[in-house]
Amino acid sequence: MRIDKFLKNSRLIKRRTIAKDACDGGRVSINDKVAKAGDVVKLGDLIEIRFGSNTLRVEVVDVPKVATKESAGEMYRIVE
Repeated sequence: MRIDKFLKNSRLIKRRTIAKDACDGGRVSINDKVAKAGDVVKLGDLIEIRFGSNTLRVEVVDVPKVATKESAGEMYRIVE
């Protein structure tokens, strides 16, 4: 699954266009490498999202074919 779609489906970012802009702006990284919107997310990947001075690190634990609102929280685990 593309990183911009994963961020939107997991509800980490509200809209896919905002997720794409965040990736293109260098604010999202996968496994410590700056991510482009089309980069593929796999199980076990560590995603880091920088929101201003805040940073959110999550680990991908599920990449479903079809994501629902109810399963959004089960797609990732917050890493400290």
